[in-house]
Amino acid sequence: MSDLNKRKIVESVPQKGFFGHPKGLFTLFFTEFWERFSYYGMRAILVYYMYYEVSKGGLGLDQQTALAIMSIYGSLVYMSGIIGGWFADRLFGTSKAVFYGGILIMLGHIALAIPGSLAMFFISMVLIIIGTGLLKPNVSSIVGEIYSIKDNRRDAGFSIFYMGINLGGFLAPLIAGTAGMKYNFHLGFGIAAVGMFLGLMVFMFTKKTNLGLAGTLIANPLSQAEKKKVFTLFGLAAVIVAILIIIAILTDALTVKTFIALVGVLGIAIPIAYFVTMYRSPKTTNDERSRIIAYIPLFIASIMFWAIQEQGATILASYADKRTQLDFAGIHISPAWFQSLNPLFIIIMAPVLAWVWVKLGDRQPTIPQKFSLGLLFAGLSFLVILLPAYFGGTHSLVNPLWLVLSYFVVVIGELCLSPVGLSATTKLAPAAFSAQTMSLWFLSNAAAQAINAQIVKFYTPETEMIYFGVIGAASILLSILLFLMSPKLQRFMKGIR
Repeated sequence: MSDLNKRKIVESVPQKGFFGHPKGLFTLFFTEFWERFSYYGMRAILVYYMYYEVSKGGLGLDQQTALAIMSIYGSLVYMSGIIGGWFADRLFGTSKAVFYGGILIMLGHIALAIPGSLAMFFISMVLIIIGTGLLKPNVSSIVGEIYSIKDNRRDAGFSIFYMGINLGGFLAPLIAGTAGMKYNFHLGFGIAAVGMFLGLMVFMFTKKTNLGLAGTLIANPLSQAEKKKVFTLFGLAAVIVAILIIIAILTDALTVKTFIALVGVLGIAIPIAYFVTMYRSPKTTNDERSRIIAYIPLFIASIMFWAIQEQGATILASYADKRTQLDFAGIHISPAWFQSLNPLFIIIMAPVLAWVWVKLGDRQPTIPQKFSLGLLFAGLSFLVILLPAYFGGTHSLVNPLWLVLSYFVVVIGELCLSPVGLSATTKLAPAAFSAQTMSLWFLSNAAAQAINAQIVKFYTPETEMIYFGVIGAASILLSILLFLMSPKLQRFMKGIR
C-alpha cells in the first residue's frame, strides 16, 4: 500500500474519541473482545465435550484422540491465518475479511450449539478454522492502519487492543465455560455464538463512523488476468482435493489418525519451505540472509515454548478435570475456569515486565537471552506440575494451587518470549518478505500444536511424571543452549538488538 493511501486512511479516521486514541480503536477493541470471548468460551469446554460420555452430553471420543484433535484444531487455526491474509491483501480487503470471518465463526459455534453427530462437529471446526483465519490477522492489521507510522500513540494503542483480547479470554471460560460444564455443553457453545454475534454488531454499526477508509483499500489487488488464473487454479485444486478425499474415504485411508499425521507433516514442512524460499530469494540481501540464520534458532525455541504453553488447553485441561481437587475453600471449581488463568496473569504481569525492560534500558537481556528465559520458565512450569505426583502419587487428587502456579510460571515465560518474538520478527524480516515473515512467526505455534497432536498420546496418569519431566527438562536444556549461543546469534543479527 502506498504512503499516499496510508495518509488518506489515517485522515479519514476520527483521531480522538477512545481514551485519547482514534475512535476506530473502540470498534476494533470490542470486535476482538467478543471474538476472543467466543473463541475461548468454546475452547474452554471443547475438549471435555469431545471425551465426555454421550450420557453426559459429550461425543464419547477416546480421551487421547480428543486431545490430539484439540491440538490439530489449534494448529490449523494458525495455519489458516496465511490464507486469510492473502485473501485480504489480494481480493477483498481487511474489513470484509473481518466481517466474513466473523460470520463463519458464528455459524461454527451455532453448529456446535445444535446437538448433532460427529459429522456436525467437524463441520463446525472447519467453519471456525476458516473464519478465525480471516478475522484474527486482519483485525490486527486494521489497528495498524488507523495510526500514522510516526504516531507516538501507536504502541499504546496495540497495548489497549491486546488488553481487549485478554479480557475476552478471561471472562469467556467463567461465563460460557460455567454454562457448558454445569448445565449443557450446547448452551456454552450457544453463548460463544452470541459473543461473536455481538462482535459482528459492534463492527457493522460503528465501522462507518469510526474506521473511515481503514480496512477498505486492497493492499495488492489481483488484476483481471490474475483473478482468472487464480480462480482457475483454486477450482482445479478444490476438485483434486475433493477427489482425493472421496478416494481416501472409500478406501478407509482417511481416518482421524492419518489426518493428524498429515497436519503434523504440514506443520513442519510449511515453515521449512518459508525459510528456504526467503534465504534463496534474489531479493534477500547478504545481511538479511545472516538475520534469517539467526532467526531459525529463535523459531525453534518458539516451537518448544508453544508446545508447552498450548497444552494448557489440552493436557492441563484434562488434568484440571480428572486430577485436581475441585472442591476447594468451600466452593466447587469448574475445570473450565482454569482456562481464565492465562489471560488473567497476562493482564496483571504484562505491565510489570514492560516496566522491568524499560528500567533496565541498555542493560536488559538481548533477544536470544529473553527467548532463553521464556523457555526456562516454560520448562519450570512442567516441572512444577509433576511435583504433586512425586509427593502424593498419581492417583490422589491434587491441590488446585499447583495448577494455578504452573499457569503463572508459563505466563512469565510467555511475556519474555511472545511480545519479544513479534518485535524481533519485524526487525529481522527481509524487506521483501516482511508480511510473510510475520505469518511465519505464527506458524511456530501451528508447528508446536501439530507436534503436540503426535505426543499427547503418551500422556496417562501412570506416565504423568515422565511426560512432564521429559518435556520440561528438554525445554530447560534448550534454554541453556540458546543462552550459550546468544553472543554468536547476536553477531548474525547484524546490528539488530
